[in-house]
Amino acid sequence: MQRPEAWPRPHPGEGAAAAQAGGPAPPVRAGEPAGLREPSLYTIKAVFILDNDGHRLLAKYYDDTFPSLKEQMAFEKNVFNKTSRTDSEIAFFGGMTIVYKSSIDLFLYVVGSSNENELMLMSVLTCLFESLSHVLRKNVEKRWLLENMDGAFLVLDEIVDGGVILESDAQQVIQKVNFRADDSSLTEQSVAQVSLPRLILLFWNFLPRALTTSCCDS
Repeated sequence: MQRPEAWPRPHPGEGAAAAQAGGPAPPVRAGEPAGLREPSLYTIKAVFILDNDGHRLLAKYYDDTFPSLKEQMAFEKNVFNKTSRTDSEIAFFGGMTIVYKSSIDLFLYVVGSSNENELMLMSVLTCLFESLSHVLRKNVEKRWLLENMDGAFLVLDEIVDGGVILESDAQQVIQKVNFRADDSSLTEQSVAQVSLPRLILLFWNFLPRALTTSCCDS
C-alpha cells in the first residue's frame, strides 16, 4: 500500500535515553519554539501488547527512536512498571505520550510523541481492542492472542502503516481483514481442488501395480 505524502518525521532517537532511564523529556532544540513543531502524518511511534508479567507478545515500532531490540525491551519494561498498577489510561513518559488498556491478562499500548493528541492515540487503541475482540471471537486474553497471532498482525497492519494511521473504525478494519482471510482461503481451496484429482489419478495408477505384485507374490 502506498503511503500518503507527509511532513518530515520527528528527529529519530528523541527521548530514547530518557525513556530507558525513566527521566524527563529532552529539552526543546535551539531555535524551536516550545510546543510548536511541524505537523506529521507519522503519529504512531509504537504499538505493543504485553502479558500481565510485562513480557512482550506483539510489538511493532515505526521509527528508530529505539533502534535495537534491547532498547525496545527496556522501554517496554519501564512503561509496564509505570502503568501496570494504575487506573489511568494515559501516561507521559520519556518525552512520549502513551495510551493503554488492560484486558484480563493483557496490556495494550499505543505510543506517540510528546505533543501528540491523546484522543487520536486513544482512537487507535480502541480500534485495535475492538478489532481484536472480533477476530479472536473470545475475550481479548493471552491464550487466544497466541493462537491467533497472524490475525492480530493483520489487524494492526490495517490500522497503522509505517506510523501513519490508516483506519480508526473497527468495522472497516474487520471487513478488510475478513477480505484478506477469504482471499487466502480461496487460494488454499484452489490448490486443494487441483491437488485432489492428481491424488486420485496417482492412486488409480498405483492400484493395478499393487494388485499385480500381490498376485505374483502369492
